[in-house]
Amino acid sequence: MAKQEDHFKKVIAHAKEYGYIFQSSEIYDGLSAVYDYAQNGAELKKNIREYWWKSMVQLHGNIVGIDAAIFMHPTTWKASGHVDAFNDPLIDNKDSKKRYRADVLVEDHAEKLETKAQKEIKKAAKRFGDDFDQKQFEETNPKVLKYRAEKQAILDKLGLLLSEERLAEVKEFIEELGIACPISGSKNWTDVRQFNLMFGTKLGASADSAMDLYLRPETAQGIFVNFSNVQKTGRMKIPFGIAQTGKAFRNEIVARQFIFRMREFEQMEMQFFVKPGTQMEWYDKWKETRLNWHLSLGFGEENYRFHDHEKLAHYADAAADIEFNFSFGFKELEGIHSRTDFDLKAHEEHSGKKLQYFDHEENESYVPYVVETSIGLDRMFLAVFSKALQEEELENNTTRTVLRLPAVLAPVKAAIFPLVKKDGLPEMARKIVEDLKWDFNVIYDEKDAVGRRYRRQDAAGTPFCITVDHDSLEDNTVTIRHRDTMEQKRVKIEELKAIIDNEVNMRNWLTKM
Repeated sequence: MAKQEDHFKKVIAHAKEYGYIFQSSEIYDGLSAVYDYAQNGAELKKNIREYWWKSMVQLHGNIVGIDAAIFMHPTTWKASGHVDAFNDPLIDNKDSKKRYRADVLVEDHAEKLETKAQKEIKKAAKRFGDDFDQKQFEETNPKVLKYRAEKQAILDKLGLLLSEERLAEVKEFIEELGIACPISGSKNWTDVRQFNLMFGTKLGASADSAMDLYLRPETAQGIFVNFSNVQKTGRMKIPFGIAQTGKAFRNEIVARQFIFRMREFEQMEMQFFVKPGTQMEWYDKWKETRLNWHLSLGFGEENYRFHDHEKLAHYADAAADIEFNFSFGFKELEGIHSRTDFDLKAHEEHSGKKLQYFDHEENESYVPYVVETSIGLDRMFLAVFSKALQEEELENNTTRTVLRLPAVLAPVKAAIFPLVKKDGLPEMARKIVEDLKWDFNVIYDEKDAVGRRYRRQDAAGTPFCITVDHDSLEDNTVTIRHRDTMEQKRVKIEELKAIIDNEVNMRNWLTKM
């Protein structure tokens, strides 16, 4: 655990040092849980968004994209249930004065039991070596079974108490489990109470006539209220999807873990409209499709797992999370939900407008069911960045810090160096930059010795370094160095575009799905 915490601190420091993430309004001491994406961070975030959009919209003939407004009519949020039910159960520690989500405290406590189970599995794997049958061990080992049964019992009870809003019993459960404040170690807790997460604002020129509005807490409702507009103007046939990316806002009282949980964040969502009765088939299909999208980035299957929801939201008949192994353990990265016809029917009721689909094959109208895929762009950024940041031992007994970002997502694809700042080498290097910048985000770097420049670009996540030397003037060749292997190769300048494109082209990454 200490090693994970140490790595997470390095992630936060590295993100600032190399121009990825800054504390918002830092010169004024910042705002809690609000961050700015810096020059490299903005590029990485854009590349992740485009990687999602390409796979979700452009590669699916029956999915289109929209960009709905952040401000929506306030009745939208009444219909969706956010006004009445968008709450978190909060609890304060009386000694540390720190506030926590009660459900997260219990879930983190339960996850410690899974950690104990994993330790037993690792010990057995080491003991039995190549003969180890992990599946059989997990299904038969008494300690593993005991830990996981205890974990499930805790989560089941928590789900029941929250679903019935028995908040007094949630506090009693926290006390029964002996959960202490992570800061002070104190077990002196207040009562649990619900807190609505929406930010309120006003629309209008005067206080007397202003309309009460909310900053949208999710992007999905912008899709639902535009269902008929998109279906009719796009002549869309069931099944079809509507996707969008955009900002959402939640007044997270317990915002924490860097950009994992923020008050202003960005979502990438797709609502897939299907014929009633087929939703579970599509739910399973989208679970598989979305996991394959994550795996295409090469971080390994062991860093992902599905978590099926015990407690379902009021609109769902099935829900699962794709969890990622962050520096602080497995946490939700993406949600796949079968939302039934709740949203469209609710908006029909509150607006008085029909939101139905006429099925020409069945010769009938119906309200479609919806399968949703929803991923936090900021969480995806953190997953990619934290897993890519590595300390590597080299053969000469030195270490290097390398940010092994997938090349398709890397902010800068190549850095071009002149070996020295004279003899026409800078001019030749800048000419290469001018040629490559039409196809890739590339930079020119002439400061410090080449070795130091290599290390700087390794830490910044740049996949290629290209060095122009005196031989380049004679034979039009340069040295290209690969970030991950540090392999150096002499190539012709006219080959650079094809070499880089082969490594960063989305086609070559998404065809792994």
